[in-house]
Amino acid sequence: MEKIRVLMVDDNTSLVGMVKEYFKNHENIELVLTASDGVEGIAVIEKEVNNYDIIILDLIMPNKDGIYVLEEMKKRNIRKRVIVSTSYNAAEVIREVAEYGVNYYILKPFDLHDLEKRILESFKVTDNKSIDIHHNNLQISITKILHELGIPSHIKGYQYIRDGIEIIYRKPETIGGITKELYPELASKYSTTVSRVERAIRHAIEVSWNRGNWALMEEIFGHSVDIDKAKPTNSEFIVTIADKLKLEFNRIGG
Repeated sequence: MEKIRVLMVDDNTSLVGMVKEYFKNHENIELVLTASDGVEGIAVIEKEVNNYDIIILDLIMPNKDGIYVLEEMKKRNIRKRVIVSTSYNAAEVIREVAEYGVNYYILKPFDLHDLEKRILESFKVTDNKSIDIHHNNLQISITKILHELGIPSHIKGYQYIRDGIEIIYRKPETIGGITKELYPELASKYSTTVSRVERAIRHAIEVSWNRGNWALMEEIFGHSVDIDKAKPTNSEFIVTIADKLKLEFNRIGG
């Protein structure tokens, strides 16, 4: 396949540089155009309309924000795939951008591997251009909890825990087979071994216990673990957070 050409509209020059470097030698993706604010963004989007395939759009920018860009694209009938990337995770904002036919909503700080996955997924499904609000809300909620629990997003265990929580959330029957089902699924996805997955998750929980929000830990794990005496096991950590999210989403009708 020809390379997917990316236009990135974001005022964070450091992040743009990291994305450009990450995709520099990528087989299927290339960052070809950039803009640093909403006004420049819509100008490039319109002028270069045939020279890119997908837009990575920040929401909070100087000289007009990402919502302005989406509004102008709609007015000018410019139909392109869009991934919104932002640190602003209010549910009403997600719903608002969904109305513009955005493909995905990714929360900063994000893993570049996740961005890569979202770009590729955007071109697999051409008949469904609307954002999956429930899926995105779930991912944002998981990310928020893990950050508040003090797990840094750059360590491997963070990614395994995040994916593990989502798998348990969507497939509760996996709870009885964390070792035999969940670990192998994660190991296969990330081309690693079951033992490395287990160790990385345990390390991430230890990091969390040393630097996380203690009040939040008490709130989440106080009923399932005696947190004064011991850290939760990998299974307890993942399952308890999945259960908490399921209760929250059921309560708000999600």
